[in-house]
Amino acid sequence: MTGDLPGAGPTVLVTGGSSGLGAAVVTAVARAGGRPLVLDRHAPADGVPWVECDLADTRSAEAATRELAERSGGLDAVVTAAGIDVPGRLADVPAETWERVVAVDLLATVAVIRAALPWLEASRGTIVTIASTLGVKAVSDATAYCAAKFGVVGFTRALAAELAGSVGVTLLVPGGMRTAFFDDRDPQYRPGPDAVLNNPADTAAAVMFALSQPAGCAVRELVVCAERETSYP
Repeated sequence: MTGDLPGAGPTVLVTGGSSGLGAAVVTAVARAGGRPLVLDRHAPADGVPWVECDLADTRSAEAATRELAERSGGLDAVVTAAGIDVPGRLADVPAETWERVVAVDLLATVAVIRAALPWLEASRGTIVTIASTLGVKAVSDATAYCAAKFGVVGFTRALAAELAGSVGVTLLVPGGMRTAFFDDRDPQYRPGPDAVLNNPADTAAAVMFALSQPAGCAVRELVVCAERETSYP
């Protein structure tokens, strides 16, 4: 994906595009004149093409990616915004739950990008992966999330080296955002009333910056967080 985003009409596949950061990216892409596509378990905003997909099933994620790419006639970018977390001590989190976090946050990221590569290589497109400040700083009671997001960091850095000259690759490291991400947690793992969290629209603006770079210019990594973010640096 190259040149100015507004009016260019790029086709951007967004995982997790029905809520949170993913929904903010979908809105930003549409406002910039692009065409967002969504993979999610829930329907995105009205009129946005999508395929229902449980991203923990990586083979289904690959098939859904190919379906959307073929239906839309190609892809100019992929933004892997889907993410979940179930915090708790390792001994207390059921194995199935722990592994689902890693599957959605890391393995689905890889699966969707793998499936999208033929179209991205054809368009000289762009990939933006979404890690976390907990992909560079480990904390207690977050072994699954940290394992997955540290994995996204390593995967993206290796992918950038692998695809240099053919597909742009950006690693985005966001801090906490004001989304429903924390809603289902036990109270001890929710941000307190005085927590300083970023607006997801501001993080989506960083995604758009990465997507708007001209050919030959790569934004390799971005950290975007509230200026009083406690998990970074």
